[in-house]
Amino acid sequence: MASSYETFFMLNRFAVVGRSSAKPFPILTYRGLKRLGKTVHAVDPSTDVIDGDIAYPDLAALPGPVEGLIIEGPKDETRDWVEAAARSGLRDVWIHMGLDTPGARLAAEQAGIDLRTGSCAVMYLKPGFGVHGIHRLIMKLTGRY
Repeated sequence: MASSYETFFMLNRFAVVGRSSAKPFPILTYRGLKRLGKTVHAVDPSTDVIDGDIAYPDLAALPGPVEGLIIEGPKDETRDWVEAAARSGLRDVWIHMGLDTPGARLAAEQAGIDLRTGSCAVMYLKPGFGVHGIHRLIMKLTGRY
């Protein structure tokens, strides 16, 4: 049976949040979703273009609805993005490992969001052996995949 982490990537339309003025945009996640044939939008309030595509300043500016949100921006913005997801009606949110906060978890719980935390999305998006493959193997061996 697939885990909640695995079923997240069965969705078809995603937004990936970053803030490239504070840290590099999560380009591996963004490209990994595109490689899987998913519709994916970059959300980055600090730039207009990511990887040659339009970057939207917030979720309200997206050209259409998305089903899943991946948050890989600065940790101090995580709760705000979860709250924005709730306002947008999103019910599937992934917070990159190390970026979740008690406030973000509480906001997700209050909004009925199915929240995934404590893991790296790229581990599910990049096949083969390498750093993410090793991470994937460790997570599988420890029953956290």
